[in-house]
Amino acid sequence: MKKWFNVAAPACFGELNIASIPCDDENKLIGRVVESTLYDITGDFSHQTIKLYFLITKLEGVKAKTIMKGHEYSSDYLRSLIRRGTSRVDGIFNVTTKDGFSSRVSLVAFSKSRLKTSQKKAIREVMKSVIEEKAKNLNYEQLCQEMVLGKIGSEVYNLAKKICQLRHVGVRKSKLLSMPQKPTEKIEVEVKEAAPT
Repeated sequence: MKKWFNVAAPACFGELNIASIPCDDENKLIGRVVESTLYDITGDFSHQTIKLYFLITKLEGVKAKTIMKGHEYSSDYLRSLIRRGTSRVDGIFNVTTKDGFSSRVSLVAFSKSRLKTSQKKAIREVMKSVIEEKAKNLNYEQLCQEMVLGKIGSEVYNLAKKICQLRHVGVRKSKLLSMPQKPTEKIEVEVKEAAPT
């Protein structure tokens, strides 16, 4: 007989209920990924463009606890940021947080005019410096919150605007690569894709 489980966002997103999933075997829930949007959590209409992916890690009764598996800008939103006569700068970095979670973080910047190769390189260096410093000093949940809510993008923007005029800077995508299991051991993240029902 199937039982309904309430999927909760991580503590950094207020542990709000983001989905209800019917399941006949509790063990099948562990490792499933539930998709949501930042709008579902904040209620801010402008956050509809940010998709969030939560990995179910354990059960407490009918409550399924999660961590953030990753996030990304919607493809429509990313397309809307592109303008003719401007430049796009991408930076992709693998970082490890102070509590041992490894992630791939993709930042993007859009300028107000065309950039030289040297300017693009300088912006990537700013991105690299900011994200590596953040990962070194934050735990995984703190990093997730700062990526998704725009704090990291704002910090990169404030430093990189000395290089050129920018229109938008943000973390367009992140992906959890591995998480600590024991102090001396890491496990790769297993994913069983599932949509909320």
